[in-house]
Amino acid sequence: MNPNLKWKALFILAIVLLCLYGLFGLPQFPTSLAAAKQNFSRQIKLGLDLQGGTHMILQVQVQEAVSQYTDQTLDRLTKLLRDKNISYGQIEKKSDTQILVSNLAPENYGAFRDLLSDQFADWDVAPAAGGGYLLTMKPGTVASIETQTMTQAVETIRRRIDALGLTEPVIQLHGRGENEILVQLPGEGDPTRAKAVIQAGGQLELRRVEDPTPYPSEAAALAAHGGVLPPGTELVRGKASASQPGQTAGESWWLLDRLPIVTGRDLRSASESRSTDNPGYYQVNFSLSTEAARRFGPFTEQNIGRPMAIVLDHRVQSAPVIQSRIDDSGRITGQFGQQEAHDLALVLRAGALPASIKYLEERTVGPSLGADSIRHGFEASVVSLLVVMVFMVFYYRLSGVNAVVALILNLIILLAALAYFGAVLTLPGIAGVILTIGMGVDSNVLVFERIREELRAGKAPVSAVETGFQRAFLTIIDTHVTTVVSAIFLFLFGTGPVRGFAVTLTIGLIANVFTAIYVSRTIFHWHLARTPRQAELSI
Repeated sequence: MNPNLKWKALFILAIVLLCLYGLFGLPQFPTSLAAAKQNFSRQIKLGLDLQGGTHMILQVQVQEAVSQYTDQTLDRLTKLLRDKNISYGQIEKKSDTQILVSNLAPENYGAFRDLLSDQFADWDVAPAAGGGYLLTMKPGTVASIETQTMTQAVETIRRRIDALGLTEPVIQLHGRGENEILVQLPGEGDPTRAKAVIQAGGQLELRRVEDPTPYPSEAAALAAHGGVLPPGTELVRGKASASQPGQTAGESWWLLDRLPIVTGRDLRSASESRSTDNPGYYQVNFSLSTEAARRFGPFTEQNIGRPMAIVLDHRVQSAPVIQSRIDDSGRITGQFGQQEAHDLALVLRAGALPASIKYLEERTVGPSLGADSIRHGFEASVVSLLVVMVFMVFYYRLSGVNAVVALILNLIILLAALAYFGAVLTLPGIAGVILTIGMGVDSNVLVFERIREELRAGKAPVSAVETGFQRAFLTIIDTHVTTVVSAIFLFLFGTGPVRGFAVTLTIGLIANVFTAIYVSRTIFHWHLARTPRQAELSI
């Protein structure tokens, strides 16, 4: 055998073995068809439309993030005005994007405008009636907050879903400017837990408690302070306990500092464990970042003997008394079950959602539908492949067998690439496989017809094969490149199913160039090397 032909054959064999390893793993002896099928199903990941699962479309309420930014600006502006002794009558939030400062003294106008230009450049300032100013958030700032909110929401939901251990979930932006997120969870037939984890707020805050005991109602708290809360404080709903008499069941109100000492953004880790106080329950242990520990240590040291509220999703979870200085760790106690504590720790690790979400659409795809899709798609692929094989062998005789081998190898490479890259096979992806078969046949027909033309012109079989491949090569490359470019655009701008079609089509076309040109040509060379020079080529 020609040494060059020998190395080509070994290279093709190595590709085949590598693909078989990607699809079935290392062979085990004794093996069985059932074991091989199980390995194959484990390597090829199926999409939502084939495997079944949950499909949801969420809408992020981005206006809440804008409103929260306005609240933070109002608190910060109030503190700075107080620190710089700039007197004013009232400061209030007029809308999600506007703050009104009224009754400024004329001698403070200059200092006020200087403060705004230095510290609040993302707000437009205009004079208001009664010696005040109206601050309006700039449109660019609003757009930036909305974009950051959507990005953070997608990443937070992705981290939470990944922690659940679901296989190949799809979490991506959806729609055009409607602030929507597409969530697809293959294999998740009961979305209850996933929805609970997704929509959990996870906003953790540690705040100083102003009054050591809670109040049974909001009205009682206001009455205790003459109807006006102390500056910089707010009432936060909490849980009632049996040791707090006179309270309405399930309700208590705590007077807390408005500004937290530590927030969920300061968390470094969170995990569940058995409660040290109630052995029948679980608690959530958390550790803080270095920067948060620098604030938390002095705070706890100065407030030994006073309660500190652990606020989760703007609700007081517990208010333990600080016994000693705490630097970088703490725990959240309560009547948590193991699963509840695990999910809470998961949410805290993933981070808080920047805004609430609204469910616009929810569908559950049953596994029976996925099984039907797989069966019909498999049957369509097998039937189309068999019809093509019969036609190629009937029309091109032994050269048709060459095309059949190239087609089978093309499918093996395609499936192995999906397994190696961890790509998801969807129902449109199966359509891409069928289209790949058609493109493979088209490539073989181009080559074979070119070879027939050369044979009719009187050329020898060896020369006809070489010229036929050379003349068909540019045409095959041209058609494949244009189709791959189209598939790339489908992948970039399409949704999940369309992207699945684009992935299988792209991989199949690249594999087809290898099989229709390199493999088919090597088979022809091997056949011609074994036949006499004057023998006719079966084509």
